[in-house]
Amino acid sequence: MTFTVRWSKRAEQVLGKLPKQIAHRIARKVDTMRGNPFRFLEHYEGAAIFKLRVGSYRLLVDVDVKANVISVPVLGHRRNIYRGTV
Repeated sequence: MTFTVRWSKRAEQVLGKLPKQIAHRIARKVDTMRGNPFRFLEHYEGAAIFKLRVGSYRLLVDVDVKANVISVPVLGHRRNIYRGTV
């Protein structure tokens, strides 16, 4: 069962501004996660959402198992990703 990935407009903008090497690494990790997302995700404390770590960057991810959709609403550097995002 393969999941579909949906990026928010905000996450796409941040991904587009990153250096190509880092953006490519994040995209590869998300693509790998499509087969079994819970293998790579950690529960984010205090919210019904998960986090994905890719180097110094974090993605906050929502998984809809019934619809087989992975939503990426927020992407950012670890030093400021958790400030007022959720």
